[in-house]
Amino acid sequence: MSTKDVIKLMKDEEVAYLDVRFTDPRGKLQHVTVIADEVDEDFLEEGFMFDGSSIAGWKSIEASDMKLVFDLDSVYIDPFYAEKTLCVHCSIAEPDTGEAYDRDPRGTAQKCEAYLKSSGIGDACYMGPEAEFFLFDDVKYSVAPNKVSFEIDADHAAWNTDSDFEMGNLGHRPTYKGGYFPVNPSDDGQDIRSEMLSTMKRIGMKVDKHHHEVATSQHELGLIFGTLTKQADELQKYKYIVHNVAQAYGRSATFMPKPIAGDNGSGMHVNMSIWKDGKPLFAGDKYADLSQEALYFIGGILKHAKTLNAFTNPSTNSYKRLIPGFEAPVLRAYSARNRSGCVRIPWTESPKAKRVEARFPDPSANPYLCFSALMMAGLDGIKNKIDPGEAMDKNLYDLPPEELADIPTVCGSLREALDALAADHEFLLAGDVFTKSQIEGYIELKMEEVQAYEHTPHPVEYGLYYSC
Repeated sequence: MSTKDVIKLMKDEEVAYLDVRFTDPRGKLQHVTVIADEVDEDFLEEGFMFDGSSIAGWKSIEASDMKLVFDLDSVYIDPFYAEKTLCVHCSIAEPDTGEAYDRDPRGTAQKCEAYLKSSGIGDACYMGPEAEFFLFDDVKYSVAPNKVSFEIDADHAAWNTDSDFEMGNLGHRPTYKGGYFPVNPSDDGQDIRSEMLSTMKRIGMKVDKHHHEVATSQHELGLIFGTLTKQADELQKYKYIVHNVAQAYGRSATFMPKPIAGDNGSGMHVNMSIWKDGKPLFAGDKYADLSQEALYFIGGILKHAKTLNAFTNPSTNSYKRLIPGFEAPVLRAYSARNRSGCVRIPWTESPKAKRVEARFPDPSANPYLCFSALMMAGLDGIKNKIDPGEAMDKNLYDLPPEELADIPTVCGSLREALDALAADHEFLLAGDVFTKSQIEGYIELKMEEVQAYEHTPHPVEYGLYYSC
């Protein structure tokens, strides 16, 4: 859209405010709201100044001025505000030079798409994330010197089969690991998920389905694939809508990978494909009808999987999901026939739908950094012809210990992932997509989380050691 188009839209829709949105390094959507009277063509062309020192992982206070650059093709009417508000997603620029700020996640995604084109490998990359989430009715937690605890509840959770409710307990609810996917009344999330999906459709998002997931109180909505930066924008809107529709229903949504012990965690499988000259690059006559380029792409993903964990699984909680022996894909292997490896090739009859699915990411990821890192690893595989080895067309969970020991795994902790990123990041620097400063700042930011986690006594430790 042009600046004139946006101004006309605001007038036609009687928009009262412009909500300026951007994403911080951790992946949290941030915003500033500007009254419509101040928005003209000059405003939209020049951008909006803000204090970057207030965003963790960005600038220090002595050099804090930063500029938000509007992507006018991203505008949509917010579905939740009482006053009609137009939203726009932004990238970050240096105000004195106009150059992209190297620690801006959205800018990284844009550079990744530009690098793909300049490489000659392809001219478009598509991402199809599948982000799972939990819905709870009551959430309490404490992190204090004398108390570290959490307590969650959901009326429809499996642990409430014998709970007393004012109107009685009707008993219909999925069991642990039994939520995929019975109809109502066992599934109580139909209406809330339908409203989430309908809200997404109303603001122009491409969606297709929804369902209950495997774990108790776990759900998923279907996003139709899109180009890398655009799809990262869509995932930010996905999370925003899930959180706010849940809030309107008096419920609480979380994208934490592992909020419940003993049940499945939330993943975010990411389907990826590259196109060139209007043709799918990943379709061919090799294994599972893949092209040689697709196999090399998989080789890059598997080689750099531990580094990728720093972006695809960026929380300490992520590694309570990525545990060997459970259903989460921790083994660095690929297959078209099972879902137990890190990479799967989904079955399809159409060459246009041929894609590669990374199964280890989770929804705590910053989508701009996650998608960019995955694409850079795959492109490194194509450039350097990295052989992924033989496909593992067997149930990796049932392998004998001696066979299992020969298959490498992803990281077992966020600390390990950050160490891997520090040691192996040259492939991310190609085309200046990521920068050394950005990676160093990201590691420093995430190490703060690691240290907070590692330095805090845990209730389990009281159970194990208090009386020793």
